[in-house]
Amino acid sequence: MNPTPQFKPVASKSRKTVRSSQCLEGRRSQSSKAATVRTRTKPSRKQTRPQSSPVSLPCFRNTTILPPEFFQIDALDLAPHLLGKFLRRDDVVLQITEVEAYRPNDSACHGRFGVTARTAPVFGPGGHAYVYLCYGLHTMLNVVADKEGAGAAVLIRACAPVCGLETIQERRGQQTEKPILLTGPGK
Repeated sequence: MNPTPQFKPVASKSRKTVRSSQCLEGRRSQSSKAATVRTRTKPSRKQTRPQSSPVSLPCFRNTTILPPEFFQIDALDLAPHLLGKFLRRDDVVLQITEVEAYRPNDSACHGRFGVTARTAPVFGPGGHAYVYLCYGLHTMLNVVADKEGAGAAVLIRACAPVCGLETIQERRGQQTEKPILLTGPGK
């Protein structure tokens, strides 16, 4: 069994993090960005964040959802195509910056031993999420790759926040903007 080759880290264009309030209100001027950065306050855990609707982020209104066919290719081919793509939930938008591809013949792939109750999602059609808990501590997000039954996936290892930094910090319980905020385990 040959191990799956690893990708070297790819440096993507750095994106400036946009505060949730800027995304929600559509503020795009440099002066409002600078003012927001200078007046940061630590959000209280008891504060409620504004609820967003699917069209509440003006900077992402014209984006398209990738079709299922995009994901139904080999994991090694899919991985570089995912770099630079965006993930969105509520007011949080993330740009994928680091991935790892896993084929069924890879000793680290969850699909290497076949279908089990835990690994059944990785054998679904490409484009589905396969989320699991690693070491009882880290929640890992994978994108299922290839056709149904293949057992391949791409791990989303790191993302850069584009919108919703306050929400991310609240969910993670961290008040840092360093890259460690959204990187995977083992670093």
